[in-house]
Amino acid sequence: MIPALDVTGIALRAEALIVLRGRAGIGGDTALLSALPGGFVTKRRGHGQEVSDVREYVAGDDIRHLDRGSTARTGTLHVRRFQEERDRVTLLVADFRPSMLWGTRRAFRSVAAAEALAMIGWRVIEAGGRVGLLALGAGESVAVPLRGRARGMLGVIGGLVRAHEAALQLALAGEQDDPPLDEALSRLGRIAPAGSELVIASGFDGPGAGLADRLSELAQRRTPRLIWVRDDLAANLPPGTYPIRLVGGGRARARISEGARPEPVQESMIAGFPALRVDAGAAPEQTAQLLNAAFPLDRGA
Repeated sequence: MIPALDVTGIALRAEALIVLRGRAGIGGDTALLSALPGGFVTKRRGHGQEVSDVREYVAGDDIRHLDRGSTARTGTLHVRRFQEERDRVTLLVADFRPSMLWGTRRAFRSVAAAEALAMIGWRVIEAGGRVGLLALGAGESVAVPLRGRARGMLGVIGGLVRAHEAALQLALAGEQDDPPLDEALSRLGRIAPAGSELVIASGFDGPGAGLADRLSELAQRRTPRLIWVRDDLAANLPPGTYPIRLVGGGRARARISEGARPEPVQESMIAGFPALRVDAGAAPEQTAQLLNAAFPLDRGA
């Protein structure tokens, strides 16, 4: 990598993502949960598929859970009781398309996205779950299969670093166009198992006309969770008029008023789904607090 790009905040380094394991707190900050409208804390769906015991039927039990063997042997209706499977499977999706390769303060949005995903991945590993990766870019995507323990997370980190390096090289070669995000996500349906959690960190630029349909399709058998990585430029610039370059080469001028500030809420909607807003300019400690509250280790709690 050329020296101009091999600096903190632009280059993505494995050691920096490994250190973030220390930011993955074991417990979420319940005080922060009240700041997240709607939040991401949810009950596990259904009853699970692992049978915990069999007992006699009582009024109100679901007739679909009848145990035929016990009922036939005893002549009395018996039902099965199920417990939730505790294996948490999380596929991390990193957007490294060209529009993510910029930032005005601490780090590129692409680097902030990788940091957020790394912190979530470490939390999943700490809880005994499995993590995998799909990194999207202007070229070939990078996939890392689902694995558990620290070795699995180290594989994800290696994939993040490789994919980010490839994205920077494509940008240096002049690649500036984003593939539509809806098309880039089409691979998820083939590699993410049913029941898994999909954590997508993106700026959601160039979403494509079918993003809402794509997410809705994935949500039928999986749980998509969106992290909207932003760079709140207006928070750092003095009032005035600024020239900007548009996608496609056009130019325009943007006016920043005296009272311009980022919206205080931390959750927005993307294609009909709640999206947690993360500021690329914020310190990792701040992002960690937000993520620890929004992504608790035990969703069954």
